[in-house]
Amino acid sequence: MEHLLNPSVKHIQISGIRKFYNQVSNYPEAISFTLGLPDFPTPDHIKEAAKRAIDENKTIYSHNAGYLELRQAAASFVSEKYGLQYNPENEVIITNGASEAIDISLRSILEEGSEVLLPGPVYPGYAPVIEMCKAQPVYIDTTKTGFKLTADLIREHLTPKTRCVILPYPSNPTGCVLNRAELEEIAAMLCEADLFVLSDEIYSELTYTAPHVSIASMEGMRERTIVINGLSKSHSMTGWRIGMLFAPEEIAKHMLKVHQYNVTCASTISQMAALEALTKGIDDALPMKKEYSQRLSYVMKRLSDMGLHAETPGGAFYVFPNIKPFGLTSLEFATQLLESQQVAVVPGSAFSDYGEGYIRISYAASMEQLTTGLNRLETFIATLAN
Repeated sequence: MEHLLNPSVKHIQISGIRKFYNQVSNYPEAISFTLGLPDFPTPDHIKEAAKRAIDENKTIYSHNAGYLELRQAAASFVSEKYGLQYNPENEVIITNGASEAIDISLRSILEEGSEVLLPGPVYPGYAPVIEMCKAQPVYIDTTKTGFKLTADLIREHLTPKTRCVILPYPSNPTGCVLNRAELEEIAAMLCEADLFVLSDEIYSELTYTAPHVSIASMEGMRERTIVINGLSKSHSMTGWRIGMLFAPEEIAKHMLKVHQYNVTCASTISQMAALEALTKGIDDALPMKKEYSQRLSYVMKRLSDMGLHAETPGGAFYVFPNIKPFGLTSLEFATQLLESQQVAVVPGSAFSDYGEGYIRISYAASMEQLTTGLNRLETFIATLAN
């Protein structure tokens, strides 16, 4: 019966990140630097709030967009942190993780033949949704601009079919960020364009060199920008599946319909945990960020000492070193590293063709794991050099 399936679904592939992660299960002693999974537990006060929610029978449907008090907290959060102003009544939707927010956003704005511009390399979760909408992802090579999507690069790729530009910063897999001046240049070019901007800001609380800036705060951009955020990375709540979507009311009201028929509402237990996170835990990311920053410094020094070049990340918890000098594909490099040293990294090819020649290392791991894993990586590189 497979011939009766939706061709768009048959065409898409399992994420390269997950595909390689699944191979790691065959190496139970391996050190894994693969998944974007914070190694900190969810803060205790958030877990206690979820327990209270169960005891208080917060176990029925909420409003489709989420509890109003949570939407109010979400609006206050992005206002205080990033200067964004959204009406919690009709411009905020609580979703099942940022992934669902991406899904309902793209399904709401795309139609067959639409084009979506996105940087390459890039997180692999966008293109399959675009393709299932019968639209076309258009990857833009950012390997010569420090992995940053620039105004000039966007301008070169705009066509009458361009419906959306995706700005996923801080970036997975590279950790690069766009500063205010770079965003202002993009905004000045796009503010009159007849298209949407999807700004995926899930790592906004994990920036190291300067506070995060959202393009939605730029003049002329709020009305055309969809902002996506969530608690998975900032509050170590990946399994709670809470995302937040912010958009002008005339856009959000249509996305709410897609969300309603997709999932009805986000888990109410998780919503009450999220309310605690966005109020009493508004700065819970700070101690985690401090630890990530220390790890980043260590990882960058070790890679430099090995002769591996990587752009210094400004956010998230990934490093994307260049392995082209070794003459191996990224999959060959990652596979041989896993087999010979039992260290798992993600082949850069998982992040589009423009990721070929790189590997992604997640430093969301303990210093002990980082030390041991990087020692093994150094041993592996020494064998390649001989």
